[in-house]
Amino acid sequence: MARSISSEKVTLFGYFIFIILLGYILLFNEKAWNGSGRLSHIDALFTSVSAVCVTGLITVDTALYSNFGKIVIMLLIQAGGLGIITFTSLYIAVPRGRISLRSVGLIKKNYIDAVEHRAEHIIRNIVITTLCLEAVGTILLFVGFKHIEGPERLFTALFHSISAFCNAGFSLFSRNMEGYHNISIVAYTVSSLVVIGGIGFVVLQDIARRRKTGKLTFHSKVVLAGTGILILGGTLLYLVFEWNNSFQGFTSAGKITAAVFQSITTRTAGFNTIAQEAMSIPSKFITLPLMFTGGGPGSIAGGIKVTTVFIILIALFKGVDRKGELRLWKRKFSNKTISQANMLVSKAIILLFFSTLALTITEYVARPEDTIFLSVVFESFSAFGTVGLSLGLTPKLTILGKCVIIFTMFAGRVGLVSMAMPILRRWKQDVDYPKGEVLVG
Repeated sequence: MARSISSEKVTLFGYFIFIILLGYILLFNEKAWNGSGRLSHIDALFTSVSAVCVTGLITVDTALYSNFGKIVIMLLIQAGGLGIITFTSLYIAVPRGRISLRSVGLIKKNYIDAVEHRAEHIIRNIVITTLCLEAVGTILLFVGFKHIEGPERLFTALFHSISAFCNAGFSLFSRNMEGYHNISIVAYTVSSLVVIGGIGFVVLQDIARRRKTGKLTFHSKVVLAGTGILILGGTLLYLVFEWNNSFQGFTSAGKITAAVFQSITTRTAGFNTIAQEAMSIPSKFITLPLMFTGGGPGSIAGGIKVTTVFIILIALFKGVDRKGELRLWKRKFSNKTISQANMLVSKAIILLFFSTLALTITEYVARPEDTIFLSVVFESFSAFGTVGLSLGLTPKLTILGKCVIIFTMFAGRVGLVSMAMPILRRWKQDVDYPKGEVLVG
């Protein structure tokens, strides 16, 4: 059996590592920091990884960076946020003017059959769509940030628009978006950008094409249905548990806005209008599976993706029919798709287990009296889902703890499939084997 590493995987890892290292060098520059003392190497690297992986977890206050540093962070978010497949296919297609059949397969894996072999078209559409939506978001946020004066108002609007659409969660405000639950234009603009950026460009294109075709693809229906259910379900649960808790003192409209925002931001955005530490234990627990799920495939969002969870839940509650097939809406999921979903969830659970274990060890050794298990778990889920929400542990992490989170963010952004030893296997034997029966359960 021969093995070889896919050149596309090397390009993928190489691109992200290059951008991360470039960001680290720029952020470590004295001109990028306005805080007291000198920014440490680990904090510069952490910020670069968090920005490129569009996570939003921070070890130092983003507001303490200089204008140069803030611009660097914004560009890192944009570079990482435009997506793994977009930049991979762009890097491969431009130098040679064409892409290989293997590259086509890699692109199709994330954009289904809508891409076909014309990768440059999907790249162009992605870039144009991204810039247009971010421009609209900038205009709306410029109106909402009326308390900010001068040129800083425009930059603040642009920064938050890019950060929201890229599901990054970075904010120029020391308290993130806390207090903006009562400014509807800001809260709902940010929420809308997060949702649009998180459902995937295939779905966006499919919605745009619906005027001609009159229908949506099965993939789009699954993504939109799953997204809607998660947003609605999360909103209702947060309203129930936080109505007289962290939402206390808000108007009814403000409570609804805060609940909707919290439900959406947990799906890899990382912005918060409510301090996560102030939320009840049930709400913190609900946040975990939402962060784990993430957004749609081929989108800027992280997590294991809505479609994966959708397939797992359908298989769990509905089960297969007499033919051993899983059916929904007059369609059936292939055994390969079901197997991939199960494999992805299994790898995610294993990764989270070791991430949480490592973080528990590094932090418990340093501060045995101050390490709360829920905070460790919450931080690991947030890093893996590239969410950015925190219970306040990240700034207190030890150097080893920061390294654990850096690895978890990178694994969550690049994707479990890409992280899992991308090796091609070529079998040179046609030997078949009899089935082995094993009792399960």
